[in-house]
Amino acid sequence: MEKFDSNQLSLATASILGQPPSPAIGVSAIIFDASERVLLIKRGQPPAFGQWHAPGGKLEPGETMVSACQREVEEETGISGIEIDCLLAVVERRQEGFHYVIIDFLAHLTQSIPTTPIAADDVVDARWVTELELSGLGLAEGLLPILQRARQIHRNDLQSGLYDASGVGTDFLPYYMN
Repeated sequence: MEKFDSNQLSLATASILGQPPSPAIGVSAIIFDASERVLLIKRGQPPAFGQWHAPGGKLEPGETMVSACQREVEEETGISGIEIDCLLAVVERRQEGFHYVIIDFLAHLTQSIPTTPIAADDVVDARWVTELELSGLGLAEGLLPILQRARQIHRNDLQSGLYDASGVGTDFLPYYMN
């Protein structure tokens, strides 16, 4: 017997009943390497099939947002050892029968030499992308302005975002300098 996750079941039930799907929480990590390239994945399944996005996915029961982000990056690209810098954006996407609230984090690699990403899980391609290459990719809806803001924060051109106040990945507060 084929196993379905709760989101697939709620989508199927909602579709049969003609109701909107239940919202799910998603997380993603925007990661730059020392050469200012950003890590992106090309989605191999809906929603946003065939579009480029930051690696990420659904928050699982019992996970913190931070641990979900780290798990998803490793599952989709094979890259481990990322640390979260700040909560960058919250977006809501209702498309293709899905309803996600996605929490985008700015993160960094803990190793100085970036690992070559390997597409895995529901991803068909994964790579480090230069700023100039972004315009040639089919980016997911709304991703470009988030990447631009993330780049500014990464370069220290802008102090912004919500930072992990508790140190355990559960409470994020605005950056504050006294």
